[in-house]
Amino acid sequence: MLTRKQHKLLLFIDSHLKQTGFSPSFDEMKEAMGLRSKSGIHRLISGLEERGFLRRHHHRARALEVIQLPEMAQATPETLPSNVVRADFSRANAQTLKVPLYGRIAAGLPIEAMADTDSFLDIPMTLVGTGDYYALEVTGDSMIDAGIMDGDYVVIRRTESVENGQIIVALIDDNDVTLKRLRRKGNTIALEPANPNYETRIVPAERLKIQGKLAGLIRRYH
Repeated sequence: MLTRKQHKLLLFIDSHLKQTGFSPSFDEMKEAMGLRSKSGIHRLISGLEERGFLRRHHHRARALEVIQLPEMAQATPETLPSNVVRADFSRANAQTLKVPLYGRIAAGLPIEAMADTDSFLDIPMTLVGTGDYYALEVTGDSMIDAGIMDGDYVVIRRTESVENGQIIVALIDDNDVTLKRLRRKGNTIALEPANPNYETRIVPAERLKIQGKLAGLIRRYH
């Protein structure tokens, strides 16, 4: 699931790689996307990397690798929101994996995630790699600029090892669970929303436990 901006940037990077043999600079991407700052490009690239469409080679300058390209879903404007692109997973692998669906998670204010081991979600095998996974239903709109909307299902890989900028499931004070982008700042952790209507929450590191990181997203259309 990609936003229109993510889709546009991915196609620009792919075209630039095919034409020149190397990835575009941040200034070139910023100009192509019509953005005023490089921070917007950083967010888009992070989102593409988290969804498995793009890979960054951190040991080399300007080294981006396109892993896969999405296809526009065949849908009418009434059934498909204008800012969403759906990837066609069926062409790569039609197999699915059952993962436990553990209640709801807030992409707005933190709420308690209620575990329900009787519920499972079928996800494409191409969406996951090795590891242990679970799914949560999203409530709220604070991650909407990252392409995560109210009612979506996020697929989470269980891990405590995450990097700055990744979208994580955070457990605060052993009670509240939320989905946000992580930024470490000394002995504190900033939980950043992807919606300008919400504020970043700063939490002392000892009060927060990382429950996993975003591996994929499922959106159902009725």
